[in-house]
Amino acid sequence: MAQYWLKKIESTIYTMIVRYKYKPILLVLIASSVLVIGCKRPDAPKPIEYKGALREAEDIEVLSTEKDQMKSKMKAKKVLEFQNGDMELPEGMFLETYDETGKLTSTLKADSAYYFKEEDKWRARGHVEVFNLEKQEKLTTDELFWKPTTKKIFTEKFFTLVEPTGIISGFKLQANQDLSEYSFEDTAGDLEID
Repeated sequence: MAQYWLKKIESTIYTMIVRYKYKPILLVLIASSVLVIGCKRPDAPKPIEYKGALREAEDIEVLSTEKDQMKSKMKAKKVLEFQNGDMELPEGMFLETYDETGKLTSTLKADSAYYFKEEDKWRARGHVEVFNLEKQEKLTTDELFWKPTTKKIFTEKFFTLVEPTGIISGFKLQANQDLSEYSFEDTAGDLEID
């Protein structure tokens, strides 16, 4: 198709020169337009989409408040924030939660954590420990999820809950973030019931 147009333009230029005796400037303009039309630009390569962290911070402390009351405090050695709002804490985290009076109620620590912004959910992994200070209860597991909006924690993985009255081990734990109430399935262990 391009060759057809080039021949058509050449024919028109020849006709203008022979029949109408146009000035040389017109000839230069037409010849340069033929060269421009004949040049084809190469396709630009598609840009590579970067999927890594947009921001990185070290030694952070994040305070969460509600109605001027401290609700939680999180510390991490390293935080990576991604384009979709997700965050990764690859070098561990330590979280403190507080009750409505500002009293420290529980702590959570883990080897690593990941925040899913779209679901408003945290996933803690590797030597996860939750400690209820008031009831002196300690939960350990390899993976634990936390939903700040519902103030619930849960896991499908194996867990151990150490209480002053006994030890419970099992799978599929669901609990309040401060371990004040919990339910579980597939358990084994000794528990004294009042």
